[in-house]
Formats: sequence, structure tokens, C-alpha cells
Amino acid sequence: MNALPNDMKVDDSPPSEGAALKSVRTLMTQSGVPFGTSGVRGPVSAMTDALCFAYTGAFLQYLRSIEEFAPGQPVALAGDLRPSTPRIVQACAAAIRAAGGVVVNCGLVPTPALAYYALGRKMPSIMVTGSHIPADRNGIKFYRPTGEVLKSDEAGILEQRVSPDDSLFDASGALLSAEPLPPTVEITSAYRDRYVGFFGADALEGMTVGVYQHSAVGRDVLVSVLEALGATVLPFGRSETFVPVDTEAIRDEDIILAHAWASEHTVDAIVSTDGDSDRPLVADAQGTWLRGDITALLCARALGADRVVTPVSSNSAAELSGAFVAVRRTRIGSPYVIAAMQEEIAADPGAIVCGYEANGGVLLGSTVLDGDHPLDALPTRDAVLPIVSVLAAARRSSVAELVASLPQRATHSDRLPDVAPAQSAALLGWLREGSAEEQRARIETYFGTIGGQVVEIDTTDGLRVTFDRGVVIHLRASGNAPELRCYTEATTAAAAEDLSRCALIILRDELLPLSHPD
Repeated sequence: MNALPNDMKVDDSPPSEGAALKSVRTLMTQSGVPFGTSGVRGPVSAMTDALCFAYTGAFLQYLRSIEEFAPGQPVALAGDLRPSTPRIVQACAAAIRAAGGVVVNCGLVPTPALAYYALGRKMPSIMVTGSHIPADRNGIKFYRPTGEVLKSDEAGILEQRVSPDDSLFDASGALLSAEPLPPTVEITSAYRDRYVGFFGADALEGMTVGVYQHSAVGRDVLVSVLEALGATVLPFGRSETFVPVDTEAIRDEDIILAHAWASEHTVDAIVSTDGDSDRPLVADAQGTWLRGDITALLCARALGADRVVTPVSSNSAAELSGAFVAVRRTRIGSPYVIAAMQEEIAADPGAIVCGYEANGGVLLGSTVLDGDHPLDALPTRDAVLPIVSVLAAARRSSVAELVASLPQRATHSDRLPDVAPAQSAALLGWLREGSAEEQRARIETYFGTIGGQVVEIDTTDGLRVTFDRGVVIHLRASGNAPELRCYTEATTAAAAEDLSRCALIILRDELLPLSHPD
């Protein structure tokens, strides 16, 4: 194995106090910016060039240790439209060069487009994005040549030790000079052709589709895909200021905008994505946004998936629909979904295996064969596939009719802010203490008035309780924010929202004070 360049050093011995070499765990503690599965996310003010350089270097060093990267090899790099992204891209590019890699500049493109390009060429890739969170935060997502970084990779990355050359940065951690990026490699046309080849150039012929563009990095790509499939596209709401569109917690202003556009224009649907365009939003002709797990479920059904993998927080209509041979539930997070998809593929190689998350992002684990143009597997969150699948199916009816064809189960998600992770953990641990009978009694004491008697308790990820009144309350500590999250399910959207409101009041006024006695 060739030696590393001088400005990126590695040491296998435990770092001594005050040593220049620092493990990723130490950098996490000192910076307050966590490096978790799939990558990094934190406040822009804390994500200095030096820190982003170090984290990127640690990722590449880990790939070297498992023989998936060596000096001289290419690394694909892209970003979203946040104001801080160009700076962080430069820091990542500097780290790639310091590790001996060749920067492949893919520009500002959707995360799944970068993944499709890089995975098809078996090269590592790095996406600078904070996804749906506000612009004062950002992140870096890492892909191995074979796919997303998974939980099984996390420990190896965290143990890497790096020592960026101090001469590259000023006292604040900013790069003193940035080498120009190489010319941009155009990758989005192949991403577009993936859908046009499979669905056909007339798949959306005769349809009028509104596209809420806001500041999504894939806003023009999405228009291009839909037009190439034959749709008439009406772009709405383009913004040069970053808009934090969250497909799991749709903002009131986005609900109002969609209804207004649907009233003003005759459309078959309105569609959008989050900031890095890996999570979809689909609204019907009246401008009513679908929940992400419903959009993804419709996509999986349209693709003819045999086996579906989805987190425990997703709508139970997946099982009730009877559309799939098997539905497997996981913890929340794409790494868990991908790992379970791999197991399902190994168990049944001939099956079409599809995964999705409650945010609507669809992960295709198997190649789908239909006619002359197969749809290649893309085991990372994608927004275009669910959008196009739902629209193509709705061409024969409508988006509203597709939703009505599913078992009528509605979900809602909300959260209590400013709840420390330790406080959430203590509360959930207390609710799970003791025998099954003791757990049921404790839960019914607090939530029985709004749910009824406990039928099932699921601790796959947090505490998910099914009650005999046909409702579900799922509590979980946020993995990346000081929040206690609450997911609810009922027969109607209004009932699910009301259940969530009542559950949050019980949590705030009755249960959380128990973990902080005066």
C-alpha cells in the first residue's frame, strides 16, 4: 500500500494527551458536531473547514483500511443549495486531495443523482447537504463505492485518527486558500434517463403537474424528468433563499401554498422534494399533500414489489393492503432499512425488494424488469422514483383515487422540543420497566383515556403502543436533536392529529416532570 501524502497522517497507536493526532470520537467531543451513520450534521458555525477536512479524511482513511480507496482513485463530490455548501465542498475537496484522491466535481445535484452516478462506477462519493433542516445547519453524507455507510462501518470510522496540516488553516479553522474545483461533470441526464427509459416517454402524457421548486437542489432536474415523460409542467414557488421543506413535518405555509396553486391552476398533482431532493412530496389535484409513507407505499405497489422494508414509524396500511408477500419493520433510519433489504435479497434473490421511510424516500434494492429497459437498483433514498410512480399510476385514475384504494390509516408526527436525550431515555426506560403486565398498566394509566387498552408493545425503536381502539402512539427520542418525537396513527388524519396533540400534552404536563423532580 502506498504511503499517505504528508498533509494527512494516520497513527494506529492510542493518541497521547496533547498529541496532534485526534480520533474522530475526540473531534466529536471537542466540536459538538456528531459523526454518525451516513455522515455528519451540525450547526454551520461549528462545521469549520478544518473539521470538515478532518471528517472527510477519516472517511477516506477508513475506506483505505477496507481496501475500497487508494491514492490516485476518483471521489465524486457534490452539494445542495445552502449558502454554506460551497465552502464545505471546498474543504472536502481539499481533504480528498490530501488523501491522494482525484476530485470528481459533480456540482449542485440531488443526492440520489450523485449516488446513482458514483455507485455505477464503484467510486466513493461525498454529498454536502443538511437535507431538510434550516440553513443555519449543514451536513456531509458519505457513500462507500458499494453504497451508503451503514452502522457496521460506523465504529471503524470513529476510531480513525487524523492530523490535518495546520498550515492549511487560519486560527478559526478556515482554509487559507482553496484550489479551484475541476470542471463540473454532468451527471443528471443519466439520472433522468433512468426514469424515462423505464416508464416511457409518454408515461405522463396529457397530465399537468405543478412543481413546487423552492430551494430544492433537484428543482430543475425534476421539471426535466416530468417533461421528458410527457407531462405539462407548471413551476411554482422558486426561491433563491433556502427553504427548509420537511416532508415528514409539512409546514403550514406549504399547505396553504399548495391549496392556493391548486385553486388557481388546473393540475393533476403538485410535487416537490426536500432540500437535497431525496424525499418526495406529492399533492392531489386539490393541493392536499400526501404523507410520505403513503406516497412510498403507492410506489412500492406500482413497482410490483414482493418484499417491503420500512421503519416501525411508517403507516400500517403496508401490511393491511395485502399487496406484498412480506413487510419487514426496522428501526428508524436508512442504514437499518438498507441492512434489512440486503437480508431480504439474500433470503429471496428472485424477489423485488423495496424499502421506504416515513419521509417518502424510496430505496430500491432490486432491479425491476418490465419491457426492454430495466429499472436499476438504487439502494438509497430517492424522491423522483416515488413521484413518477404515483403520477404514472394516477394517469389512469387520479392521485386521490389511488389513496382511497388503500386501507384508510392516517399518520401524524410531532415533537416536544428542548427535551434532553437523557431525559427522553429515562422516561422511555421507565415506561418499559418490569413485566409485560406492569408495562401495560403503566401505559394505560397515562394514555388509556385516549387510546384504550394496550394490545401490543413494540420496542424496536423507542416505544410503539397499539391500543384496542385501533390507534397507535409511538414515542422516540430524536437521534440528532434535543426532542422527544411522537408518531400517531388512526383511521383519519384529523383523529391522528388530535391523538398526537393529546399525547404531547400528557407527556409535557404529566410524564416529563416525573423525570425531573423539583
